[in-house]
Amino acid sequence: MTERQRVNIGEQHPASYKALIALSSEADEAAAAAGLDPLLVELVRIRTSQINGCAFCLRMHTRDALKKGENPDRIAVLPAWAETDYFSATDRAALRLAEAITLVPQGHVSDEDFDAAAGVLTADQVSAVAWLVTVMNAWNRVAITSRYRVGS
Repeated sequence: MTERQRVNIGEQHPASYKALIALSSEADEAAAAAGLDPLLVELVRIRTSQINGCAFCLRMHTRDALKKGENPDRIAVLPAWAETDYFSATDRAALRLAEAITLVPQGHVSDEDFDAAAGVLTADQVSAVAWLVTVMNAWNRVAITSRYRVGS
């Protein structure tokens, strides 16, 4: 059985792809300006990609996190972050918000989830996490729709 070739939507509409790159850069700058740890930024990207099942983005951001010095154990237990002692209150607030935003179809971002994040993160950090997750969800959809290849 042969797999039908998918359209690479980034190549098909490069202006849209470039706009997403620009939005991604803006979200990165907002995260840095808000004082979010670069390792946490990568964990948020990884967790979002885990939920969405995006192998391409998982591989990319896991590699990025490891290059930046992330502990492999934290990456390994990321799907069960709430059950471990590996994550700070800031990490937990950001990861909880990331999950709520990514899982919007399951009930929107509840007041409980938002308040938990806002109780630990500054307004700038809440907004920066929301933009990081919004952009990561978009990237996941580009990679999944276009079937970016991973491995052989």
